[in-house]
Amino acid sequence: MTDPIDRPIVATRSGLVEGTASGVDGVAVFRGIPYGADTGGDNRWRPPRPAPPWTGVRVCDAFGDACVQNRGPVTPPGLVMSEDCLSVNVWTPVPVPDAGLPAVDGGLPVLVWIYGGRFIWGAGSDSSFDGAAMAARGIVVVTLNYRLGVFGWLATPELSAEAAREGRTGSGNYGLMDQIAALRWVQENIAAFGGDPERVTIAGQSAGAASVMALVASPETDGLFHGAIAESGALHPADPGLAYLAAAYRRLPDAEREGLEYQAAHGARSIAEMRALPAETLLVGNDATEGGAPMPAPPLFRPVLDGGIFARTYAETLAVGALKDVPVITGTNRDEDGASPQPRITLAQFREHATREYGAHAEEFLALYPAANDAEAGAQANQAARDHARTSTFLWASLRAQHASTPAYTYFWTHAAPGPDADTRGAFHGSEIWYFLDSLDRTDRPWTADDRRIAAEAGGYVARFVRTGDPNGDGAARWEPVGAGGAAGAGTPVTMELGDGLGPIPVADPARFAFHRRVLESRPVR
Repeated sequence: MTDPIDRPIVATRSGLVEGTASGVDGVAVFRGIPYGADTGGDNRWRPPRPAPPWTGVRVCDAFGDACVQNRGPVTPPGLVMSEDCLSVNVWTPVPVPDAGLPAVDGGLPVLVWIYGGRFIWGAGSDSSFDGAAMAARGIVVVTLNYRLGVFGWLATPELSAEAAREGRTGSGNYGLMDQIAALRWVQENIAAFGGDPERVTIAGQSAGAASVMALVASPETDGLFHGAIAESGALHPADPGLAYLAAAYRRLPDAEREGLEYQAAHGARSIAEMRALPAETLLVGNDATEGGAPMPAPPLFRPVLDGGIFARTYAETLAVGALKDVPVITGTNRDEDGASPQPRITLAQFREHATREYGAHAEEFLALYPAANDAEAGAQANQAARDHARTSTFLWASLRAQHASTPAYTYFWTHAAPGPDADTRGAFHGSEIWYFLDSLDRTDRPWTADDRRIAAEAGGYVARFVRTGDPNGDGAARWEPVGAGGAAGAGTPVTMELGDGLGPIPVADPARFAFHRRVLESRPVR
């Protein structure tokens, strides 16, 4: 008889799986459970197919292979990759019964994490996403793998025609199809791990947050989740960042043209020939940017506005109220979106930026953000970038609220993780993940008691949101949702500071808020 925590056994729809202890008392983990079949060969650029069933007990004490990708800045050493990569990992705080498929009484809320990495890097096995500490709060945590780069987002006319013959629309969103398949796996299996399929929250950061927002907008995801957390993921539909940040998408004709160019560059004349190529061959150029432009150009391979899974533009989705009416948390970090703790911009460059970015509004911008020397220019550039980002996210939430009955909560992350890059990177893009998931102990940084306090606070908000759709409670500082009138709380434009401070702060100085709002609302939407 196995120990219920050390070697628990659970029955999934595909077969029995055996987990192991997570390293956190009372939490078991099941690593590398297949939710889909091998995506190589003839399965390349097709919707994910169910994992083949197995007999006996499948030992799930090691992460599955990551999906094929170029080695990048977020790729851990020794990462094993293959096209047989569609797996999930489950952390559960309950001693699940041996082979117990029926729902456990009092099923627990579920958090499903979708990794970022510009749609070309990442894996659900990343230690930053370890779910043990969150599971210890009474939540079942799931991480997943999905196809990346050319394997996840290639579109061509031939693939679109193939999809039409199968009753689908367009091509290019195989990574999103994988995510949807994983969410369906959760619906079918999570009760056996103690989770409640009626209380599922999806969450992600950067490209993971863009995925979350695409899933919230997709007509293909009804009933698969009940809350959403998009870290660095929601912007006003006229925000220029939508052209180059993780949220950027491609229109189908452009994606098909780029796909044909990629196919030709690899010496293939058809999708059949592309499916026959080794994965290593297809990785050549896989991490390119759009048009070969320098950063911050978006990655060449990313989601496609296909009229099916990704059915509408951001503006259309908001205008018709097509977002799933589920509670949302979204926000930005202090040192992203052009802001940096050590800005490198001269006064002349700052003024040139104002003219280039704001045109007829440049003089007003420079009056609102006055600078007389390089140091002041750097400080004002940071302030402007932060004001713009907070305003853009806040206005997105305001537009969403016009059609939603559920709340949206916005935040501004301000804490720099300790380490050698604390002074140079600050509260950088993605640095909030360790605190939101309370995964500090899985990362080698010189954490302090203050970091652990902040992780307890941030993780508490996340855990309460996953449980109830509301981050408030347990005596924590009140976090007000954004209303349809463009205000929060008592009618002032505020967002929630998380990190060095804890509580509501102005989105921006009123005059600056009005400026950024007016400029955004004057620009073409995406």
